[in-house]
Amino acid sequence: MRTTANLASLIYAERMLDLWALRVLVAVADNGSFSGASEPLRLTQPAVSRQVASLERRLGVSLFHRLPRGVRPTHAGEIAIEQARAILGRVSGLETELKALTDLTSGRVRMSAFASANTSLVPEAILRFTRAYPGIDVSLADVPSPRAVDAVASGDVDLGVVTDWDLPRAIPDGVDVLPLTEDELFVALPGDHRLAARDAVRLRDLSELKWIEGAHPDCLGPLEALDRGIGSPPDIGYTCDDWNGKLALVAAGLGVMVYPSLAVASLRDDVVLRRPTPALPARGVHVVVTEQRYRPAAVTEMTKLLVAVAGETRDVESPSP
Repeated sequence: MRTTANLASLIYAERMLDLWALRVLVAVADNGSFSGASEPLRLTQPAVSRQVASLERRLGVSLFHRLPRGVRPTHAGEIAIEQARAILGRVSGLETELKALTDLTSGRVRMSAFASANTSLVPEAILRFTRAYPGIDVSLADVPSPRAVDAVASGDVDLGVVTDWDLPRAIPDGVDVLPLTEDELFVALPGDHRLAARDAVRLRDLSELKWIEGAHPDCLGPLEALDRGIGSPPDIGYTCDDWNGKLALVAAGLGVMVYPSLAVASLRDDVVLRRPTPALPARGVHVVVTEQRYRPAAVTEMTKLLVAVAGETRDVESPSP
């Protein structure tokens, strides 16, 4: 037990026992002699002998019986060799696991995103990622958009998709905010509405209609711009956090809603999008990640895919009347 304790204390104390010394110890044990260990270690026989003697002095015990031909481990040597094999095995396992992370053959990516980003942008990025890197586990967490930056900073998620409505004035240290796209905001109308045949609709013409509110940031947004366009605060008749529920309310003719270009792919056939006049300010969409030097390879690859998918869908046109 004294040898085991000595070995452990030397590894973790200031007199660090390096891994090379342990490899020499195991090589001598495997080959049965100093000369036999010299070839795989690429050392001379005297150099191997000196390495073992130095290790014995540091541990304070004899590790090998020197025989006329070769060496045989002492009892202390047997204990030290067993411990050295275990330590080298754990180090090898660590190296293998970390290499798998950098090789993108294993690992995880934990994401968060708001509802309209999850209608097309995020699923497409995840689909491409899982096809390219099937060994990496991807998960999507339910993190409120205003908390996404803090969730990345604290390590609760690896990346978050947010709008500029939710970016704090001061970004935490160790966090990067990368732009994805400018999200144009339309007005969603029932397909049979009298204004649906127009290329664009004046917000003032919608002043008598009910508006459908939703969960932040898929909501009416900064109301000042909408208030000015309508000429008065919008008459919010319904509040519904469910994306499909909001669309169903519009399709039933019960109201209108602000509709982001990010979600055009999920539009129902009985709902149309029209550009409002005056235009509502576009919202910036960003991906929040740890800064590059701390970012796992898998997170970097997912970030690249989000940027690519956002670029492909950036120029969204409203459907023709």
